[in-house]
Amino acid sequence: MFINNFDPVALEIFSLEIRWYSLAYIFGIILGWILAKKIFIQNIEIKNKFDDYLTYLIIGIILGGRLGYVLIYNLSFYVNNPLDIFKIWQGGMSFHGGLIGVIFASIIFARKNNHNSFLYMDIVALVAPIGLFFGRIANFINSELYGTITNVPWAVTFIQIDNLPRHPSQLYEAMLEGLFLFFILIYFRKKFTNKPGVISGLFLIFYSIFRFFVEFFRVPDEQLGYILLDLTIGQLVSLIFILSGAILIYYKNETR
Repeated sequence: MFINNFDPVALEIFSLEIRWYSLAYIFGIILGWILAKKIFIQNIEIKNKFDDYLTYLIIGIILGGRLGYVLIYNLSFYVNNPLDIFKIWQGGMSFHGGLIGVIFASIIFARKNNHNSFLYMDIVALVAPIGLFFGRIANFINSELYGTITNVPWAVTFIQIDNLPRHPSQLYEAMLEGLFLFFILIYFRKKFTNKPGVISGLFLIFYSIFRFFVEFFRVPDEQLGYILLDLTIGQLVSLIFILSGAILIYYKNETR
């Protein structure tokens, strides 16, 4: 059994704390940007605009991720404490909210430059698993989004939570939503080069399937618990995104 007693603070310079979660965002964005520019972007016009697009992307991730968490996961708290919405450093980001933020940012930027927004979203879909991998590792270090109690040999005790052996659900997500999803999308990339939007649809489907599965081993958000049919809010939202991905693939794959 592994004992998790990591310090969520990676570095402390005088009174400034640099947390692992912040570094995960930074590393994910930088590495994704490098891979996108060096490998995944074939269109010269898109490549020339990608640095400008990155600014829109970061804003979309932060605003969407925060608002998604506020509206989907903890609305009652923030209604009573509206100023806490701006305290991002205290945690509270929703991946699904960040995803919606990326979609809006991509549409706005693409329209501004008279481009197909799916050309941008497909690129983001290809590199997003990198950020997801680092993000879930940071969740593990922070002892957050931990799993249910178990006796499996690889169980982890999160000292900051309790002394009970739990599923390392963050690592399950890092492997599935990070590494596995990355290689799956790489496999399909060349098959759908001429069909912008299909890769985005595949991302929605596979990410949501992996997320839905891991949620069975993860403790639901305390303030929400199980919502419907013993499913969590994350699973219900994932079902919506699976359907959205399937519709997108059908529509884009039929487009000639």
